[in-house]
Formats: sequence, C-alpha cells, structure tokens
Amino acid sequence: MGGPALHVAYLTAGLAKRGYETTLVAGSLAPGEDSMAFVADELGVDVVRIDELHREISPARDLVAALRLARLIRKVRPHILHTHTAKAGAVGRAAALLAGNARPPVVVHTFHGHVLRGYFDPLRTRAFRQLERTLARSTTALVAVSPQVRDDLVELDVAPATRFAVVRLGIELDQRVSPGSNGRGETRRVLGIGERPFTVGWIGRMTGIKRTDDVLLAFKSLRERGVDARLCLVGDGPDRNEVERRAHELGVMRETLFLGYQEQVASFFAAFDVFVLPSANEGTPVTAIEALAAGKPVVATRVGGIPDVVRDGEDGFLVAPGDVEALADRLAELATDDALRERMGKAARARVRERYSVERLVDDIDRLYRSLLEAEGLGRLLA
Repeated sequence: MGGPALHVAYLTAGLAKRGYETTLVAGSLAPGEDSMAFVADELGVDVVRIDELHREISPARDLVAALRLARLIRKVRPHILHTHTAKAGAVGRAAALLAGNARPPVVVHTFHGHVLRGYFDPLRTRAFRQLERTLARSTTALVAVSPQVRDDLVELDVAPATRFAVVRLGIELDQRVSPGSNGRGETRRVLGIGERPFTVGWIGRMTGIKRTDDVLLAFKSLRERGVDARLCLVGDGPDRNEVERRAHELGVMRETLFLGYQEQVASFFAAFDVFVLPSANEGTPVTAIEALAAGKPVVATRVGGIPDVVRDGEDGFLVAPGDVEALADRLAELATDDALRERMGKAARARVRERYSVERLVDDIDRLYRSLLEAEGLGRLLA
C-alpha cells in the first residue's frame, strides 16, 4: 500500500527490461487497507505473498515470515536482496542472515522515510534505532529516497553518510495523473461540489502520523475566514471513524467529503484547487508528487523528504508541523489568488515529471547494482 508499493512495482518491471530476473515479495495488509497490487498486475509483475509479513509487530509471526523468506532465498539464490520500508526491511535482512551459505552477496535497503522519530513511545523508539544500527552493519548499501531522509538517518546515528546513496522515487505519472484529460468539471459535478467553491484535497492513509486532525482544523479556520471551501478526503485507514467524528465535532461535516480508498486518483486531483499534507513525518510522499504533476499547489509540513518535493514559495508552501494557523493562512492565500495558484501549478508540472520518472529510477538502481556487484567481484554477471 502507498508509495513504496508503486515504487517496487515500477522498478521490478523496469529492471526486467534491463535483463534482471526479479522475485518481488510482499506481505499482508492491515484491516481497513486496500491493496495496490493492481499496479503490479497491470505491469505483468508477479508478487509472491508471505501472509505472516505485516505492519504490526508480532514476534511469532515475524519469525515465521523471516523463516519463510530465508527458505525462498535458499531456493532462488539471488545475487542481490533489496528490501524496502522499515518492517519488511528488518524481516528481510534477518532472513538473509538465516539463509546461511545462501545469503545474497549484495544486500541493499531503501528507507522510504523511517519510524525512528514520532511514531512510537521513547522506549520502543530507542529499541528500533538500535535495531536499525545493527542491521545497517550487515547491509552492503543503504538507500534514502531524499537527501533529507539520509541526513535524518545520519543524525540518528543509523550509519555514516558515506554508506548512503540517494535514489528518488520513480512513478509513472502519465498513468497515475494525466493532465491532458482534465475531468475537473465532471468530477466536481459527480461529487456535488460545483465550479465555484475552493476545494482542498487530501489523499492518504488515515493514521496518526498523517495528522488528519490538522487538516480538519485548518479547513475549519479557512471557512471561518469567509472562504467558500470544500474538503475532499480520499483514503481509508484505522483512524477513519475518529476523523469522521472530529469533522462532526468541528462542524465541518457538511462541507467535507469522505471518499474512501480509490485506485484511480487523476480525476480527484483535477477537481482539487490545492493539495494539503500536514504529516508529522514523511519519506517522499507520492501524493504530493502526483498533486504537483497535476498542476496543483501543495501546502505541506517541513518534515522528512517533503522539502525535496515541494519548493516553498515556488510550487507550494511549507509550514512547521502542528502549526494549524500557518496551514490555514497559506490555504487562504491560495484561495484568494488565482494567478498565484496558476503560476505555482505550472512550475510544479515543469519540474516533477522528469525528476520522478521511472526511467531515471531504473537508471539509478541499475548503476548502483552494477557498482555493488563489481565491488563483490561479480562483474562477470554484467556481461
């Protein structure tokens, strides 16, 4: 689910064209989440399922997942193991150690952000930081999806900067968001918004780290300033009921649309005037990239990899996490300045398509793999 799912699906398909044989493994989803496996299906990418691998911590299930992965490693005998995201990265790299003499000679891990700050209580946070430091020592190369994520991990003493490569996400933006087929009017008609109201959009997983309460509070403040506005929340998650309750409590439920999880998002971006992302932490948010590709300014928090995606004052605005009034101020500025929205939208479209292209991603990873294989004396595989 989410950006990493898109990333690995596109990467697997792209590497196949370069001569790599890849086995893509994924786990199970939490209740209330929908799978993005349809992207892999559309690309003709097969996915091996290990149901015991999931987001929540469970020592027994995590051990079973690691043992099943180790068995798969011994069967496939890959030259490279490349893990993504925190939980799968920990289980996958543990499986490499459990695989014994079948352990891949090259082990790579990509941090799509991290859970080492702001997710858990202090005791568990310290434990996870130590775990990442230990795993880093047995990993050939570490990859961060932005310079900010790398710098954060270096500051947290996960590994020195020399151990990291920065490889930004790659997304088929023409497939995900097609600016040529602007369904703004039709989508707004179907949603019952109309043409005039200023429409704020949010897309994501409804969970604490996304600070959806800040979205509602900023929207309430925007309405109180006299802006005729609507809020579209696209997504689902464990906090869905609480977010709906808060919308009722704040008196904005009538102006807020809860649209649930949607596989196709292009029409919703077309309907938005601005996209908002007040997360407490992010790696490289795919939704922000998609919004910019659709020509929509983004108002987001200055955390994680977001400043690498959104240029403050050029294609959106950045505010401090938790600063609801600043969030509302920026939304109000965009609501009352059509020319500013247009200028930012054009600047956004011109930049993100090449910067986050799948072709660039595959080039970067291919180059990294080749350098690591050659360093391990496996250059013959590249002939």
